[in-house]
Amino acid sequence: MSLQVSELKVYYRTLKGDVRALDGMTFGLRDGEILGLVGESGCGKSTLGKSLIRMDGRMRHVGGTVVLDGRELPIGDDRAMNEVRFREVSLIPQYAMSALNPTRKLRRMITELLRSRGATPDLEELERRMSQVGLPREVLDRYPIELSGGMKQRMVMVISTLLDPSLLIADEVTSALDVSTQKAVARALLGFRESGYVKSMIFVTHDLALTHHIADTIMVMYAGKLAEKAPADVIVKAPRHPYTKLLLDSLPEVGVRYADRRLEGIAGSPPSLLNPPTGCRFRDRCPIAGEQCAEEPPVAELAPDHHVACWKA
Repeated sequence: MSLQVSELKVYYRTLKGDVRALDGMTFGLRDGEILGLVGESGCGKSTLGKSLIRMDGRMRHVGGTVVLDGRELPIGDDRAMNEVRFREVSLIPQYAMSALNPTRKLRRMITELLRSRGATPDLEELERRMSQVGLPREVLDRYPIELSGGMKQRMVMVISTLLDPSLLIADEVTSALDVSTQKAVARALLGFRESGYVKSMIFVTHDLALTHHIADTIMVMYAGKLAEKAPADVIVKAPRHPYTKLLLDSLPEVGVRYADRRLEGIAGSPPSLLNPPTGCRFRDRCPIAGEQCAEEPPVAELAPDHHVACWKA
């Protein structure tokens, strides 16, 4: 097992109290596996990704552990995390196209970055990885403003893998790209795994369809908790959690007319995580909720590698 997260709790400190962004997340990630992480905005996807590499000033590690390759990560200690950051855990940030220093040409910027991490720049390896994602070597002698959005995205992806991390977290890396560029980015992510640049990957996104093409396993989150986790084909073809089913029903299908299949949204909105409800957090929006849902459902393994947190599953 490459990554094991156990009962992870991460809260945001606000003037009104703690926002329980992650409230007891438990899951595992095997070597070589790509995990697609999906859910509505505010469900805790990006918080989970950030908490595995760097807490910001508002985040507080309340409880739980993160073990990577047999070593417990000191996620609550930002200074201690410097030893593993980018070497064992690396991140492609949500706004990757704004992550490059606009005052430096790329060659100089990357050289300075690697030296700050105690690494010796290997320009041949850098150019090899750039070629793999379709970037010519001439890009290194340009400023970031001279690159298109897709080129900047792929450049940040290359930089994030230069130290061969065990775990790569890709946070909404395709959200601001057109469809053809999304395909190129997805192909590059798969190439990183096949080439051994990264061991495992967490792909954070809203796009279930794209996740199905990239991920081996899909994990659905709702209101800071795990709703369902299963192989990608199982999630798409045979979901068991009502929330997962409603998410899939709200997606359009290519070539299917509205008259043949009417799209249905999910009524209501997610609960406030300042004071989340007891029991199942989805019950106020769930079409099959019952009295038992007033109690929090355990995460049950219905089939091999298929975990669901629902009394009715």
